[in-house]
Amino acid sequence: KVEILKNGPILIHTEGPVAFVSGASTEQKNGPVALCRCGQSATKPFCDGAHRDAGFEAEAGQFEITG
Repeated sequence: KVEILKNGPILIHTEGPVAFVSGASTEQKNGPVALCRCGQSATKPFCDGAHRDAGFEAEAGQFEITG
């Protein structure tokens, strides 16, 4: 499941690992994983909570992944 938090990050709920590939580097984390959507995180693409101080506002939602 992918959950978009109101005024916060995108959460990827998974029991397995999530790999972020950028150029030649790969960073792997175990779920759940929070992705930045405010643009202020020092650990992009991952959320570090910077949206709180930045006053980021956006609506919530979610995606269900089937199959």
